[in-house]
Amino acid sequence: MSATRRQVLATGASVAGIAFTGAVSELFAGTATAQEMGRRGYGPLVPDPRGLLDLPEGFRYRVLSRTGDALRSGEGEVPGNPDGMAAFAGPHGRVRLVRNHENRADGKIGVPTVDGLTYDPMGKGGCTALELDGRNHVLGERVAIAGTAVNCAGGPTPWGTWLTCEETEDKAGTNGYTKDHGFVFEVDGADPHRSGAVPLKAMGRFQHEAVAIDPREGVVYETEDAFERPFGLFYRFLPEKPLGSLGSLRAGGTLEAMRVPGVPDLSAVQEPGTVFDRIEWVPVPDTQAKETPIRLQDFGGKGITHAQKLEGCYWGGRSVYFVSSFAKSAEGSAADHFGQVWRYEPGRRRLTLVVAFGPDTDIQLPGESPDNICLAPSGGLMVCEDGGGAQHVFGLTRDGELYEMARGAENIGTPEKPEWGEFAGVTFAPDGRTMYVNCYTPGTTFAITGPWR
Repeated sequence: MSATRRQVLATGASVAGIAFTGAVSELFAGTATAQEMGRRGYGPLVPDPRGLLDLPEGFRYRVLSRTGDALRSGEGEVPGNPDGMAAFAGPHGRVRLVRNHENRADGKIGVPTVDGLTYDPMGKGGCTALELDGRNHVLGERVAIAGTAVNCAGGPTPWGTWLTCEETEDKAGTNGYTKDHGFVFEVDGADPHRSGAVPLKAMGRFQHEAVAIDPREGVVYETEDAFERPFGLFYRFLPEKPLGSLGSLRAGGTLEAMRVPGVPDLSAVQEPGTVFDRIEWVPVPDTQAKETPIRLQDFGGKGITHAQKLEGCYWGGRSVYFVSSFAKSAEGSAADHFGQVWRYEPGRRRLTLVVAFGPDTDIQLPGESPDNICLAPSGGLMVCEDGGGAQHVFGLTRDGELYEMARGAENIGTPEKPEWGEFAGVTFAPDGRTMYVNCYTPGTTFAITGPWR
């Protein structure tokens, strides 16, 4: 059963207090960008005459890259299934995009293998890197890492590299792979050969989704998107060399999983504003999951806290935010929801449910299932939808107002059974003037400009 306000109070399970907030202002509290937070959307979406991407009036897009086109490096074709992505400042006003490709073993267009950049030649996942000028013209596009598997999301580091995450637990000998998978890899978009293809094994082997780094302490937070019950965990990695540079995470560290005392499943918490103090972090017994997946291991007999579809993760202010895209009791979760955004404050060891989407909450997506998220330069939140029907990028204001920012217009199905590809990898240029986003199918990377507030 879902936990109501009264039920949570009755358990006394390390609950500091519950305060329902009709607004989402807590989500943005303490962020440097919150002062300029836009309090409304940009108006209705205008149908795109090209049939690719509908945007509000005054906004326009440029197609940067499409699956199947030739990479400018001459290394092969642009791989399929573009997913998580980040933008980094380059010299002379340029922007570097590092983009995941969530290819499985049966992927149609895998990331081309390149000497010095390939982990497992049988893996079809990896990353590509694009270099853009100040007007979003593509100057270069090349392989950044290859031979990995199911590269879903990840996260940027404070020193300007990208951590790409494998969302799989397949071992060598499974699906044709020659090496174990389920790791995080560091990618240098400026010079991929500097980073190579080295798994960061101390960060754990599990179905990784996304990561976020505390820029003050160097702690790395990780989400796990496990597909079967018991569902994934929320982790933190304490590196031996915090706040280092390229390659510093290879020095190792300690991996821990979050325990919310008295809450074995986060989906049971339904009311925004619910707060849990004294969050515990428990060392992972076997980080390499040699025999047993981490989420199934014994964490000292007290159990550990799980959640279905743990996906997006980012750092804002003095907190880390992470998303549970949905929970379904029919699939084994304690309760149903259409998406949650959680906030963990390391300085207070405090966890707060700051946003809950439907079915019985104040905020509901017209579709369902928030996935990738990022803070906009104005302080707003951008949310990629991963659900049924036409797919959107939604904006969420500080007051909890939800608005359409983009809608996929390209029908990849049939007139009788229309279908649209999900959005992923939403991110902004360092100067805040361009939003970049991927459409998963057909694989397309867009640059969106306009009257951003």
